[in-house]
Amino acid sequence: MEEAPHTLTPDTQVFRDVFNASPIGIAVENLEGRPLFVNRAFCEMLGFSEEEVSGKHCVDFSPPEDAEKDWAFFQQLRAGSIDHYQLEKRYFRRDGSLVWGNLSISLLKGRQSPLVLAMVEDITAKKIAEEARFRHAAIVESSEDAIASVTLGGVIESWNRGAQRIFGYTESEAVGKSVKILIPPERPDEENKILETLNAGGRIDQLETVRVTKTGERINVSVSISPIKDLYDKIVGFSGISRDITERKRAEEALLEANRTLEAQAKILQSREELLKIFVKNVPAGVAMLDRDMRYLQVSDRFCEDYSVESSQVLGRLHYEVFPDMPNRWKEVHCRALGGETLRADEDRWDREGSTTWVRWEVRPWQGADGSIGGILILAEDITRRKHMEEALSSLSRKLIESQEQERARIGRELHDNISQRLAMLAIGLEQLQNNPLEVPRYVQGLRKETMAISSEVQGLSHELHASKLEYLGVVSGMKSWCREFGERQKMEIDFRCEVSSALPFEVGLSLFRVLQEALHNVIKHSGVKHVEVQLLEQSNEVLLTVRDSGSGFDVQAAKRSSGIGLTSMQERVRLVNGEIRVESKPMQGTTIHVRVPLRPRERAAQRPAG
Repeated sequence: MEEAPHTLTPDTQVFRDVFNASPIGIAVENLEGRPLFVNRAFCEMLGFSEEEVSGKHCVDFSPPEDAEKDWAFFQQLRAGSIDHYQLEKRYFRRDGSLVWGNLSISLLKGRQSPLVLAMVEDITAKKIAEEARFRHAAIVESSEDAIASVTLGGVIESWNRGAQRIFGYTESEAVGKSVKILIPPERPDEENKILETLNAGGRIDQLETVRVTKTGERINVSVSISPIKDLYDKIVGFSGISRDITERKRAEEALLEANRTLEAQAKILQSREELLKIFVKNVPAGVAMLDRDMRYLQVSDRFCEDYSVESSQVLGRLHYEVFPDMPNRWKEVHCRALGGETLRADEDRWDREGSTTWVRWEVRPWQGADGSIGGILILAEDITRRKHMEEALSSLSRKLIESQEQERARIGRELHDNISQRLAMLAIGLEQLQNNPLEVPRYVQGLRKETMAISSEVQGLSHELHASKLEYLGVVSGMKSWCREFGERQKMEIDFRCEVSSALPFEVGLSLFRVLQEALHNVIKHSGVKHVEVQLLEQSNEVLLTVRDSGSGFDVQAAKRSSGIGLTSMQERVRLVNGEIRVESKPMQGTTIHVRVPLRPRERAAQRPAG
């Protein structure tokens, strides 16, 4: 049975005016999930009028899978097992498009017929940014090239697996060090010149140079570096991609050596061409040998691999038959090479049917036994992946900055909408007491309690940003203290158990602390329960963190495919300390997060006590 329409008194009219002025969507619903009234921001977010919204049910606004999860929580609210919940879900707009909203639901009990207050913040832009950041982070991490970012002073800030593979330094060994650890001693001024160019707003494009690995080996690399700019176009650092071109350099040197060898064989008829074919076939680079009619005489295995062809299918065929989408400008290059020129390009775009390929190429003539030009050699390196890395890195850098700005905005809203308003109400209360001194004994205890609550909120916000307790109390005691304060603020029970006797490295402790924070915030937002178990154990030279709740749970594989970055953030935190993370969860069957991090013996004795 639906409730009778509510008559607005002057006081409720004031509250409705406040709701309509709010930038966040607000709806008041009955216990059947039907809106009684909504504010202007809610209507504008979804594109419906207030009359259209009032004729719908709360589950009508979302796709089935989102609505099902929301309604499951709503049923718990109706049953009295919870009095509020929060989740991120999608909403249909009137035109059929989807937007993301952060939904907060609270039960209003202080009346004869309980109502439900729903507040929805449009987080579509945040979700799009998260999706892009997740996608770009995955691209960067999977790259075979070395990708890193540095500060204005040349200190390494990020380091991907490709960098570890090429240079030998792990992420923990490289981050915080000067980028000069990669510069050979015989090139002392090179990095200073690079930083001067970058600080002046320039770029470094495919600089071929030499770098030194952790073991002292010299390798040839192609380096591209771009400035990282903040939202105000100010340079705040640099991002770079390094590709190991040692094999390519060796192939080029081998080609030059082959030419010199062929010069020495010039008097032996036919041997020059045959030797060149043998070389081309076995060179560890993308090379093709063509005659004057542009027919294939030989191709290397790498050439076949890069361009998805078989040597048996191309030998004897025209180059332009094999690649009918060949740009006309390249045909002109071939003609010039047949005329005796050697031409090259560090990067060139090839717009093919359905895709774009980026190529670094060199075209040079080859001579027959009589000294005449017998055809051309094409050395082609597919650099498409590297170009994608450069684009992804540039975009990722901006997304990271945007994420920082969003976090600052969140903190600003928290300070303005919560702390500032509560301080303002406290000031009003104090002013009223000043005018009514006889009421001081009656209200002073409540004002003291509110002051302490505000102080706790500010302290909690500070601890979210800086893990100071870990520094002052030690890793374990700091985590335990934070759990207690977080539980008090969120009105939830956190059962924290610890069996760690050894000292934990601060780097390990900080990683575990951030994972714990993320996990507990997810419990608040998604699980719908008020009890969490946290366990920290030391076992076989490893530290184990377990966070378990019996809440709504989720589909782990679907979450990994989604645009959220919570799981990815935890995985990256754990990976930085060479650990492993495993998430066990199913819809309506709770969630358990297992983290396992090794403790290196050489670090254990050097750190502060665990407690």
